[in-house]
Amino acid sequence: MGLEVKLINTSFIRSSLWAGFFFLILLSWYYLYSMSLMMGLDWFGQSERSMSMGSKVTFKTLFPMWSIMMIAMMFPAMVPTLKGYQDLIKSANGSWLGWLGVLLGYFIIWVLFSLIISTIQSFLTEIKILTDLGLLKSKWMISLVLIVVGIFQFTVLKDYCHGVCHSPMAYFLTKWRQGFFGGLRMGLGLGLFCVGCCWGFMVLGFTVGYMNFAWMGLITLVVVIEKLPQVGVLVKKPLGSILIISGIGLALINFN
Repeated sequence: MGLEVKLINTSFIRSSLWAGFFFLILLSWYYLYSMSLMMGLDWFGQSERSMSMGSKVTFKTLFPMWSIMMIAMMFPAMVPTLKGYQDLIKSANGSWLGWLGVLLGYFIIWVLFSLIISTIQSFLTEIKILTDLGLLKSKWMISLVLIVVGIFQFTVLKDYCHGVCHSPMAYFLTKWRQGFFGGLRMGLGLGLFCVGCCWGFMVLGFTVGYMNFAWMGLITLVVVIEKLPQVGVLVKKPLGSILIISGIGLALINFN
């Protein structure tokens, strides 16, 4: 009877945590959609009122919005990592508190990234390099960003960070720490590698507008695919080639 009760409690905790995790993702998407409606934007982040919204583009509004965007866009890619930790709960003496620690550490790193990119965006908007909706005004700069992010897909740093994100189980086995704070420490490490792997995709928001739902959905899909065990390594460089070709093509159009 005692074992049966323990199994029921474990099952309840597991189901509750996963349900809360996916609910948080859905809630983040709903918040972003609601904000998009309030701003009068379409699915591509465009609005006839965009030029009158300069007073709304401040760090105080950008930071929470970017943080919520990171939950919506990056948490889906965290599923294999959290599943990997869950598989180690029994065999490596892990715990559901450790599971929460991993998730929290991962989130903290992306919040710090949101802090940085929000600061950059508010500054670039202030000096008129970005529009009110976070779109680069110069077509040449858009081309440059596309090319730089595309080239990054071929770098050793991308390969190294992607290797960790692509195989979280190997990271757990080499960096394993028990308990909530152990999970937090591992989550912080995984978050750093994930930022190192995916920062370029976030910067691409400045080429299409940061409230562009089409971009958000596409990048979320790309990040998830890059983490798939047998597919991720196959899309990394072709994606880089597409970005480079797109950047060069846009530059040629601008030149003509």
